Amino acid sequence: MEAILLVWGVRDEVLKGLPVEGHWLYGEYDFIAKVEFRSSMEMEKFEKTLRHVIDGGRFKLMPVKISGVKGENGENETSILESIEVVAVP
Repeated sequence: MEAILLVWGVRDEVLKGLPVEGHWLYGEYDFIAKVEFRSSMEMEKFEKTLRHVIDGGRFKLMPVKISGVKGENGENETSILESIEVVAVP
């Protein structure tokens, strides 16, 4: 299970303390990262950790559903984004 994490409205010290590697942004959002989970329970635990580190809900954790296209050799050649569902918004 993959998800996109967006964080906004936090100080640099908070971003440095996030339990995930990603990219700092300049604009509406302060940080973006792609995160992977083995289960929905692991994602829920991560969300609780974020609420503690960020001290609130200034983040979006959006699970991504991906499918693939079979090539001539039967191998996945292209990944296609099917949908994004917002899980946590303040």
